[in-house]
Amino acid sequence: MKEIVVISGKGGTGKTSLTASFAHLEGENIIVADCDVDAADMHLLLQPDFSIIEDFYSGELAYINQNECIQCGICADVCRFDAIPVIEGKYIVDALSCEGCGYCARICPTDAIINKDLNVGKWYISNIKTGSTMVHAKLGIGADNSGKLVAKVKSKAEYIAEERHKDYVIVDGSPGIGCPVISSISGANFVVLVTEPSVSGLHDLKRVYELVKKFKIKAGCIINKSDINDRITTKILEFLHKENIVHIANLPYDEDFTKAMTNGQTIVEYSENHLKELITDSWEIIKKNTNN
Repeated sequence: MKEIVVISGKGGTGKTSLTASFAHLEGENIIVADCDVDAADMHLLLQPDFSIIEDFYSGELAYINQNECIQCGICADVCRFDAIPVIEGKYIVDALSCEGCGYCARICPTDAIINKDLNVGKWYISNIKTGSTMVHAKLGIGADNSGKLVAKVKSKAEYIAEERHKDYVIVDGSPGIGCPVISSISGANFVVLVTEPSVSGLHDLKRVYELVKKFKIKAGCIINKSDINDRITTKILEFLHKENIVHIANLPYDEDFTKAMTNGQTIVEYSENHLKELITDSWEIIKKNTNN
């Protein structure tokens, strides 16, 4: 089983649309992992049935038992996160501010404070319209530990792929270079970088590749909307050559991308135009480089 991760230095490059297209092309032979847990949207294109739903717990949250609290205020005084305000005469834990460090519970003279496991989101296993399976998740509003949730999604997808003897796991990673991205690319066999020819696109491509290079993972790049700025496209190609990054494809700007998403379809389902051929060829290049 090989693991392919699709990431981008910035949002809006077409990363998820391309990942869903690759999943559709490979059909039943691939397990999909949507690891963009902060803003998951792969479900809009692959129509999951949410057949298995599980809560995800990570970290802790302080809880004050009001029956035991003597209103001494020591907990509020020592909390460096200002997470214990007084509301209507009672000391209450602000869930968004609490870091779950547990210090307030340790110094409480009446043991009125305990730490509880924190529910930070949900993860799912779904059957999808390609006849395969997708593992995906949604991080709770304002919740932390997205990197751990990504690790959960990836490990489950890998387990299912091994158990069902699938050839590939394809991962839709988060944009940027933060913890979710680091968790997404860990253990990958090949990373696909999706960029666009803009100043920010080139800058963020360089940033995210520095991260990939630290993991010593082979990478390829797709330049989406490559014809909107020939000058920047040329600079991106020069960077790919310099860093020995596989140039997978230049995809032209095409409004069918947006029309397909509006229709709840991948571009390879929606259109029979030249763009479908380019994406199909891109997938074959990705598989070849992954297996090598």
